[in-house]
Amino acid sequence: MSSERYLNHPTFGMLYQVSPGNDGRDIYATLYAQKMFFLVEFRQREVFFEVIPYLDARNQAELNLQKAKRMISEDLPKWENLFKQTFL
Repeated sequence: MSSERYLNHPTFGMLYQVSPGNDGRDIYATLYAQKMFFLVEFRQREVFFEVIPYLDARNQAELNLQKAKRMISEDLPKWENLFKQTFL
């Protein structure tokens, strides 16, 4: 199983990966408040943060779960657990 991914936001502190996203952008949430969600994109030596609404983050995470189920991914339990902890 893949390891958990964290990164540090310059203003909001520690973020954790909630779900892979589209177009090379992943969804992260604030570690402590779990109220803010970001699309994070890594380009060369820069990291770009875009704040997204809760429902958009949840929708993207649900799409990731559906894809993992279709592909019978070994990471499915990890993504299901993160989804439950973050959105339910």
